[in-house]
Amino acid sequence: MAIKNNNPRGIILILLAMLVFSVQDGIMKHIYSFVSLYEVYLIRTLVSFSLIIIFLKLTKKPIIFKSQYPLLTSCRVILFFFGFSSFYVSLAVLPLSTATALFFVTPFLITIFAHFFLKEKIGLRRWLAIVVGFIGVYITLNPDFTDFNYLSLLPILCAICYSLSMIIIKKTSDKDNIYTQTFAFYIGAIVISFIFYFLIGDGQYNTSDHPASQFIFREWFIDLESSILLMVATGITATLAFLLLFSAYSVASPSVVSPFEYSILLWSSLIGWFYFNEIPSLTTVIGILIIVSSGIYIFMREKIQDQSIVTEKPLR
Repeated sequence: MAIKNNNPRGIILILLAMLVFSVQDGIMKHIYSFVSLYEVYLIRTLVSFSLIIIFLKLTKKPIIFKSQYPLLTSCRVILFFFGFSSFYVSLAVLPLSTATALFFVTPFLITIFAHFFLKEKIGLRRWLAIVVGFIGVYITLNPDFTDFNYLSLLPILCAICYSLSMIIIKKTSDKDNIYTQTFAFYIGAIVISFIFYFLIGDGQYNTSDHPASQFIFREWFIDLESSILLMVATGITATLAFLLLFSAYSVASPSVVSPFEYSILLWSSLIGWFYFNEIPSLTTVIGILIIVSSGIYIFMREKIQDQSIVTEKPLR
C-alpha cells in the first residue's frame, strides 16, 4: 500500500515522469518529417490503451469504461485531442524547449477559467502573477509583427484546450476515476484518428511543402518499417509517464510536487540541445524564467490560501 504524503518519493516520480514526457516529445519532433500526425496518434493510443488495460489486470484494479458525464467527457476528449495535436504540430516549427515553455501558460489559464466557470476566488497577487506570466510569454515569442509565424501560438492553443479540459475534469472526477477518464480519451482518440484516416490518410491533401502541413496531411503508412518502432515508443513513453505522474500525485501532496513539473523544461532543453542542436537565445531564456517563476508563485499562493485550483491535477 502506498504511503500517503511521501513527498520525496513523489518528487522523484514526477521528475522521472517529466523526463519520460520530454523523451516522448523528442521522438515526436524527430519523426514529424516522415510520418503523419494522426497516424502516430492512432498507434500511440492503441499502444497506451493496451498497456493500461494490462496494468489494471495485473494490479487487479477495476476497469470501468462508462462515464457518468458522457457529454462533458466527450467535450474533454475533443479538447484534449485537438489541443495536443496543436502542440505536436508546433514541434515542426519551434524548438522543443520553446514549445514546452509556451504550453506552461496552463496554470495561468486554469486559474482564469476557474474564476469564471467555477466561481473560484482569485486574489490580486495571483492576478498579478498571471499578468507577469503573459509578459514572459511575449518575451519568449519575441514577435516581429512584420513577419510573425502564427504557428508559434500553437502551444498556447494547446494550453487553452488543456486548461478547459482540466476544468471539466474538476467537474467529472467526483464520479469518474482517473482510469475511466483516460479510457474515454483513448477511445475518442482512436475513433477520431480513424476518421482522419478515411478523410486524409491517402495523402490527397498533402499539397504544401510547409513542414507543419506535411505533418498533418502526409500519406499514412508509407514507410512503416522505419517508423513503427518509433511510433510504438511514443505509446510506451506516454503510458509510463502517465503512470509515474499519477503515482506521484497519489503518494505525495499535490501542492508540493506540482512545481516540479517545470523540470520538463530542463529535460526538453537538454534534448533539444543534444539531439536537435537547438540553443535558446537569451531573450527566450529570460521569457521562460518569467513564465516558470509566475507559475510557481501561483502554486505557492494556492498552498497559502489552502485552495487547490492548479495544483490539484497534473499540468501534463
